[in-house]
Amino acid sequence: MIRKCLFPAAGYGTRFLPATKVLPKEMLPVLDRPLIQYGVEEAMEAGIKNMAIVTGRGKRALEDHFDVNYELEHQIRGTSKAGMLASIDRILENCTFSYTRQINMLGLGHAILTGEPLIGNEPFAVVLADDLCVGYPVGVLKQMVKIYEQYQCSVVAVEEVPPHEVQKYGVIAGEAINDELIQVREMVEKPAADVAPSNLAIIGRYILTPDIFDILESTAAGAGGEIQLTDALRTQAEQGKVIAYKFKGMRFDCGSPSGFVAATNHFYHLSRR
Repeated sequence: MIRKCLFPAAGYGTRFLPATKVLPKEMLPVLDRPLIQYGVEEAMEAGIKNMAIVTGRGKRALEDHFDVNYELEHQIRGTSKAGMLASIDRILENCTFSYTRQINMLGLGHAILTGEPLIGNEPFAVVLADDLCVGYPVGVLKQMVKIYEQYQCSVVAVEEVPPHEVQKYGVIAGEAINDELIQVREMVEKPAADVAPSNLAIIGRYILTPDIFDILESTAAGAGGEIQLTDALRTQAEQGKVIAYKFKGMRFDCGSPSGFVAATNHFYHLSRR
């Protein structure tokens, strides 16, 4: 059973400056809730109740969001606005939160390695909050947990992207198990379009087995001089221990302004139905 979800949330969010000068990008609101809350709710839907967050300098707003605010709650108690905190109250009633800091920003692989003390020796989920996912008929993470339960190995969510965008992602290739699943044989971090093994890009949803921590410990810096999770996953893939899943749903890249606006429009139209 997957009991814990790790949220790497130490990045600077430079594509949204100056808004993210003091506001964590994970706290940027899509309608009435911040990005990271959507990720936590997705993890909850998948049956996960232990949220582990890797933060950094200037990220205290994340901890404050997942906490009570006695003064605010006192002010709105008994008013028409009291119900506006129902979603966060539900999270606080059902989940626990633990935090650690990534002192140096050395890549996604390093962020996940930093979270090892919060995870321990067990399989876990990873959510990148700036990939806001809408799954059909259930959330993407819940879909992936079912795949993990069947195959008992690492699972990565993938989607097809235009060839000119592959250099933004980790890209996979392998043998099809069925229309949705691929036994991963090859993984490349941010390849040029002319050398990419496919146009199947890994997005910000993972189920990882705990041996990933030992692999990350011995993984050298890769693309961009950072410790890349893709490089560690390649080691697992060489052992036949990574499944790629073409998830049912849609993803909004809320790390970019265009994706953020698209997500806002999508959830606004849903709220008007």
